[in-house]
Amino acid sequence: MTLRPYQQAAVDAAVEWMRKSLAPACIEAATGAGKSHIIAEIARQIHHQTSKRVLCLAPSAELVVQNHGKYLASGHRASMFSASAGAKELRYSVVFGSPLTVKNRISAFKRAGNDGYALVVIDEAHGITPTVQGIVAEMRQGNPNLRVLGLTATPYRLGSGWIFREDAEGRINGEDTARDPYFAKCVYKVGARELIDQGFLTKPVIGEINATGYDTAGLALNSRGQFDAAQVDRAYHGHGRKTAAIVADVVSQAADRQGVMFFAATVQHAKEVLASLPPQLSAIVTAETPKGERDSLIRRFKSRDLKYIVNVSVLTTGFDAAHVDLIAILRKTESVGLLQQIIGRGLRIDPGSNKVDCLILDYTTNLEEHCPDGDLFAPVVKAGKGPGEGGSIPACCPTCGYDNAFTASPQYLTFQYDKAGYALDLDGQQVMSEWGPIPVHLGRRCMGLVQSGRRGEYERCDYRWTSKECQHCLEPNDIAARYCNSCRGEIVDPNDKLKADFKAFKKDPTQWQTDQVISMTCQSGISAKGNATMKVGWVTPYRQFTTWFMLNAKHQRGIAQFEAWSNATDLGAIHPKTVTYRKDPATNFFEIRAYNREPDHAPE
Repeated sequence: MTLRPYQQAAVDAAVEWMRKSLAPACIEAATGAGKSHIIAEIARQIHHQTSKRVLCLAPSAELVVQNHGKYLASGHRASMFSASAGAKELRYSVVFGSPLTVKNRISAFKRAGNDGYALVVIDEAHGITPTVQGIVAEMRQGNPNLRVLGLTATPYRLGSGWIFREDAEGRINGEDTARDPYFAKCVYKVGARELIDQGFLTKPVIGEINATGYDTAGLALNSRGQFDAAQVDRAYHGHGRKTAAIVADVVSQAADRQGVMFFAATVQHAKEVLASLPPQLSAIVTAETPKGERDSLIRRFKSRDLKYIVNVSVLTTGFDAAHVDLIAILRKTESVGLLQQIIGRGLRIDPGSNKVDCLILDYTTNLEEHCPDGDLFAPVVKAGKGPGEGGSIPACCPTCGYDNAFTASPQYLTFQYDKAGYALDLDGQQVMSEWGPIPVHLGRRCMGLVQSGRRGEYERCDYRWTSKECQHCLEPNDIAARYCNSCRGEIVDPNDKLKADFKAFKKDPTQWQTDQVISMTCQSGISAKGNATMKVGWVTPYRQFTTWFMLNAKHQRGIAQFEAWSNATDLGAIHPKTVTYRKDPATNFFEIRAYNREPDHAPE
């Protein structure tokens, strides 16, 4: 088995890390990158180097069978230990298993010595569970030097952010983007855009929606990170005409497409979608579908006997049908990871077919919420609040005495505060700014009610912790107010508009911008056509992005781009002070116009 250059680089990086560290590490490889081949080669090398066993865990029977098959294809033997996959045997030293089956026979995996395990590989590592962590902890009783390696296309989790502390380029994720990550480091990353550029993946194209989408504004995540069932019912069920119009739009746009996947919200919703599809070309697959029937339907879809397949949360991870060239998203996704997995179903290359791209049709608000930059491969990843963060701060109103409870300000979590909720210094004195004392909470105005007037009407207390003064009548106003609540005079500082315009400009990557370069990383590579490439990662105060240069370009533009970069960086030895760049709205790739110009400055 000959690995692609980036697959071999991923294997080398993982093995090198495991030589020097016991800490769990992971590899980020885009959907379609061939993680099964990477897993197979790492398992083979570690077994060969240590003579010990290797356990490869995957969350579903389909992935266990797929990874096991790729290892067998390399010419080596391996065992499979998964009840749902129909096999439980440990004859060979490399074992592919599912977590629950392994957990139920954990004593067989705690062996010491040469019959013990050197490595646990975790596929789809973004979904690491307490069960998997428990398996690793138990196995370490047999081998305290057990290594752990995860692989995933989406290395982030809803609410906790990135699953690793240090990324492949050495940047550290703070608690705001990675809460208690299991993996110490991402040792290698290969993204979808890089694989598309090298010809290993199909490019996605965001299509125009010609039907009214679903109203999902009322959907909110509950404490379990899921949408409330009643809200889901209201958003998707009983909208027969709307669903029929959406399906008709998809079918119309699929006229020249080969394989179409619908992602529905619930089983009932999926049935409503199926009702509007041509019956002889369509099928539905859900968790309720019997395994034998599901396998048969998937085979028919892969053989193109079926053109349309509607599913509910069962074909998002590990499903491989290379001919899929249209993804219709009819549900709102709870997490950016799920959205990336859904889109990834259509990015595989289909050799021998006329597939040139994959059309993405989103009939909710997933793309604008999870990818506000318009880049499918640059999602926003944040961690939720940890225990005690963003909690309630008591703030007694100095005017009316009402006991308010406001959200804590992240900037002042470590400060002591007085009864009114103002920050205190080490001497117990209020911390002052040019606008007065600083509150440790995000409250603006007191919520208390006070009696006023001859009839004793109740009105809201007018005490404000944070306010701005009207320059006309000196009345305190909310900091977001544009007109004074007393004299109605305009109180917006003209400079604020300039600052807002500048902020909006810097948030739009399709505008030509000149930023200070904080760091620049370089990585040599080989494209699918065998051409030498240089991948350059840029970090500026406003964003991170990647550009690629052809070292032996034949066309004038490519030659000029490489020469300009080479001259400005001394062939990558130093980074320029600034870079002038934009994202081409037609291709979504970043391009560079110049180096070392004066950077854009925010208005004073």
